[in-house]
Amino acid sequence: MWLELQIFGFRGLWSPYFLLFIIGLSVAYFLITGPYRHKIGGTDKPTNKQQVMFYTGMVLLYAVKGSPIDLLSHIMLSAHMIQMAIYYLVFPILLIQGIPVWIWKKVIYAPIIQPIFKLVTKPLISLLLFNALFSIYHIPAVFDFAKSNTVAHTSISLTILITAFIVWWPILSPIKELDTMRPLVKIGYIFANGVLITPACVLIIFADHPLFAAYSQDGAWLQALALCVPGEVLQGISFSISGPEMFSPMSTLEDQQLGGIIMKIMQEITYGILLGRIFFKWFNNESLKVDPLPKDVQHELR
Repeated sequence: MWLELQIFGFRGLWSPYFLLFIIGLSVAYFLITGPYRHKIGGTDKPTNKQQVMFYTGMVLLYAVKGSPIDLLSHIMLSAHMIQMAIYYLVFPILLIQGIPVWIWKKVIYAPIIQPIFKLVTKPLISLLLFNALFSIYHIPAVFDFAKSNTVAHTSISLTILITAFIVWWPILSPIKELDTMRPLVKIGYIFANGVLITPACVLIIFADHPLFAAYSQDGAWLQALALCVPGEVLQGISFSISGPEMFSPMSTLEDQQLGGIIMKIMQEITYGILLGRIFFKWFNNESLKVDPLPKDVQHELR
């Protein structure tokens, strides 16, 4: 497969301009949270853990949106689902935890943003926003439209990404006064998230025919490729491209079914890790609240 992908050239495979963008974001984070934080009203530097999480998020962002994984996501639905799982489930978590609290406060408490943010982060609204948009995006007609137009693809992708941050905020808020959800409610919230995202995965897994023209019809597939491959490169090689199967040992239907399975598994792993983190944090906090035995009882037990 790797040798076949070489026909798309360096820009198609590695997106150098997007890499520069990622480096720019990383440098901005370093300067804003480090040498220049006092000039913009900042307080503490980010902890080592926060820095690791932010920079890991940047690496993953480039991996799924700038590396060959991005190119493969326009060729194979299974690669697309790996991209979606990292982009919408993992990347927002890393940034929420990696950006210092004082930066979040400046953003969230801004006069225009605060009332909107307060509304959309209500648990029921945040759950419905993300999962509804994610499911609608994977309706074949919507999906194929998004894959046919750069503006539509970018707009829809960023909109769902914003709702991904919103859906994680109620259970991961780094601002203590906004972290009001009780542990049991957080656990229920994660279970609800898993239930709501399941129909989209099931539809893809159990479909008995290819659902998306962007992965099965030559014209639509080439339009999808044009989202990440320079036009002049694509025009020069389009005559020799037979279809997605040229780059995959699987049929289009098998690739589609694998994509649904990958999304469900990665979703379950991510949610499972969050559930474990919330449960053990809650358990440890509760264990600290246990009253010690009275001194006379302690004396009798000795």
